[in-house]
Amino acid sequence: MRKLLERAARSDGSRVVIEVWADLGCPWCYVGKHRLRAAISRRPDPERFEILMRSFELDPDAPQEPEKNEESFIRTHGGTAAHVFEAERRMQAMAREEGLEYSLDRLNTNTFGLHRVVQYANDQGRGFEFFSDVQDGFFAGTLAPYDPDALAGVAESAGLDGRRVREILTGDEYADRVRADRREGVELGATGVPFVVFDRRVAAPGAQKADVYARLLEQVAGPVPSERVS
Repeated sequence: MRKLLERAARSDGSRVVIEVWADLGCPWCYVGKHRLRAAISRRPDPERFEILMRSFELDPDAPQEPEKNEESFIRTHGGTAAHVFEAERRMQAMAREEGLEYSLDRLNTNTFGLHRVVQYANDQGRGFEFFSDVQDGFFAGTLAPYDPDALAGVAESAGLDGRRVREILTGDEYADRVRADRREGVELGATGVPFVVFDRRVAAPGAQKADVYARLLEQVAGPVPSERVS
């Protein structure tokens, strides 16, 4: 864990912002996100924590046309399809142990457009919810995130304007903010994702266990008051 700012824990019950740098097709982001949520939900004061979604493209040069998951991995990391399938099956087993769906039949594509929509969703206070819903559907194999209509449908389910989503995807709105998010993450120490920053005090790289996230929550927010523990 990397320490950022030195300051006392927010033991007064005030709101705590948790920033999550992630990318859609990152399986560790998928698992880590759910572990973070689990750690927050275990506390009797989950309403204190605001999760802010931040953009981090892992593969800015990814093609706009969807490609098979193994093709994407080999293009960026090398190896063979057999190696990819072996790693994917291990990841699938781990995800299922945590109660998560994990389809091996996924298509990947450039995520810059999606990140621009996430920035719009952030402005509406729905960034993490929107990203999470898209990612859950993607890994479950029930959503094609490269389909504008599919993204618009998820947005509407999250209380956003589907028409605005389509407009954003056909233009270049929020592009500067997506790039700025990635630069800021790198400045804070991110070399990959997931990268979670708690109250700008502690940074946690990688998908930590839920118990680790719970300890970090206590570190920045203070222990749960005894009178709130049932």
